[in-house]
Amino acid sequence: MIRNVVCGLSLMAVAMGAGCQSNSATTGDVAQKVQSKPCVVVWSEGTAPKEVYPNDINGAIAEGLKDLKGWDVVVAGIDDPEQGLPDDLLNRADVLIWWGHKRHDQVKDELVAKIVKRVKEDGMGFISLHSSHFAKPNKALMGTPCTWGAYLGDSTTLKVTVSDPKHPIAKGVKEFTVEHNERYSDPYAVPAAESVVFEGVASLKDGGVDPSKQGFTWHVGKGKFFYFQVGHETNPIFFDANVKKIMINAVKWAAPEK
Repeated sequence: MIRNVVCGLSLMAVAMGAGCQSNSATTGDVAQKVQSKPCVVVWSEGTAPKEVYPNDINGAIAEGLKDLKGWDVVVAGIDDPEQGLPDDLLNRADVLIWWGHKRHDQVKDELVAKIVKRVKEDGMGFISLHSSHFAKPNKALMGTPCTWGAYLGDSTTLKVTVSDPKHPIAKGVKEFTVEHNERYSDPYAVPAAESVVFEGVASLKDGGVDPSKQGFTWHVGKGKFFYFQVGHETNPIFFDANVKKIMINAVKWAAPEK
């Protein structure tokens, strides 16, 4: 079920005046207030291990966005009706966060076309995470193979550094290290980024290191696009306070101006 994780209720329940709203509010008042709030949809495919992400990666990211004041935060997934993005929700989304890994091919081409249109023509922000570099929407928006130089499970930690401290996504973020057991090595086959916000150095099991780029931004049509390489599903990265801050900053940056 698609649900509003800020209030812990379905969107229908919110529209009917339950949960966070005052009992004195009319249904029309509540519905209008819900529609007027900016909306971020956090989507994932439900393949992360339950022992690491009991509520999947979308649930973990959404929980980390609870400090995003004044926003509706909605979780959605591929097994929800209409693959989690019915037209009314997709058309209301200001930002779409996407995490996928094993089920890229199951995403319907018609849905991908709608997402691309929302980004390029309407200015919806798009945030792509880790293995979503191979997700259909990611590849369609980049227009390139979106491959990395290597995919290896020989790392132990990743030290993330800020390479563009003036970028809004880097606000309040300092160097940090996370557990990280799968590395992607440069180069990344995408158009030249407008900014490389983060870089990183993976520490390897054999004692070596591997530097690589970790955070990229582009404008694609009218929309803003952020790709964050950090985020292998066997590591609890999206519970890290630094990553939570990056996600909040990225949502604010990617949102279209109104």
